[in-house]
Amino acid sequence: MECRVLSIQSHVVRGYVGNKSATFPLQVLGFEVDSINSVQFSNHTGYAHWKGQVLTADELNVLYEGIMLNKVNRYDYILTGYSRDTSFLKTVVDIIQELKKANPGLVYVCDPVMGDQGAMYVPEYLLPVYRDKVVPLADILTPNQFEAELLTGRKITTEEDAVEVMDLLHKMGPETVVLTSTDLPSKCGDQFLVALGSQKIVKPDGTKTNQKICMDIPKVDAVFVGTGDLFAAMLLAWTHHHPKDLKAACEKTVSVMHHVIKRTITYANEMAGPGKRPSPAQLELRMVQSKADIENPAIVVEAKVLHESSQ
Repeated sequence: MECRVLSIQSHVVRGYVGNKSATFPLQVLGFEVDSINSVQFSNHTGYAHWKGQVLTADELNVLYEGIMLNKVNRYDYILTGYSRDTSFLKTVVDIIQELKKANPGLVYVCDPVMGDQGAMYVPEYLLPVYRDKVVPLADILTPNQFEAELLTGRKITTEEDAVEVMDLLHKMGPETVVLTSTDLPSKCGDQFLVALGSQKIVKPDGTKTNQKICMDIPKVDAVFVGTGDLFAAMLLAWTHHHPKDLKAACEKTVSVMHHVIKRTITYANEMAGPGKRPSPAQLELRMVQSKADIENPAIVVEAKVLHESSQ
């Protein structure tokens, strides 16, 4: 059976962010991807200049209506990323609810893009929409530490806090939660970033288990755009292939990221020349060049299981 994803994210003509970051890797891994572009920009907004158009909630509805009229509105997955408009986000919620009615087995992967490092880069009035309407529909959620804190109203300063916050997010709806990056100190030293994950599983005999994992990810000294979108897409793909093994899914996801980022920074430094910082154009993800790593990533980051509990 083919597996079909509806991805509602931004689109750029040049480079990799949003749908451009998610579509190719998902296709390489055998998924059919239908894209709705929430914006169409010349390039990402980290460049000196950018131009483009923004899709309105009404235009989103028109596109969805066309899909529905042709009775091709059956999806296995929905993937959403950056949105900065309340009415657009509420329309996305309506569409997800309809698609879940059409296929009760549909899995919604949500990257609740709201901010990072203590600062919001979407309007604050989007938070209650995410918290009260979007997250309860999500099956897989990929916030960073700041977004997880916003959604739960709880600060994370220790690993125990992180575990509690993931449990609070489970209570809001999602079965799988991955904190994609945190400020927690890594046992491997300050050149590593800590990510954590938690998955609730119902076994065939009806017993429930919860697996919690932790990963130390090597840091790279550069600002990349589109990596969060790639992470969510790869987590979708690898949880599909390892539905009851978050450890394996996260190891493959993070290893893909590592290979793509390493290839990108090597290329960018070569292009920039000795002693010069690479430009946003030089730092665009080397996605096509990483096809083999996306399909079959050599595992470079191992996840350790914090605990597995039966409930």
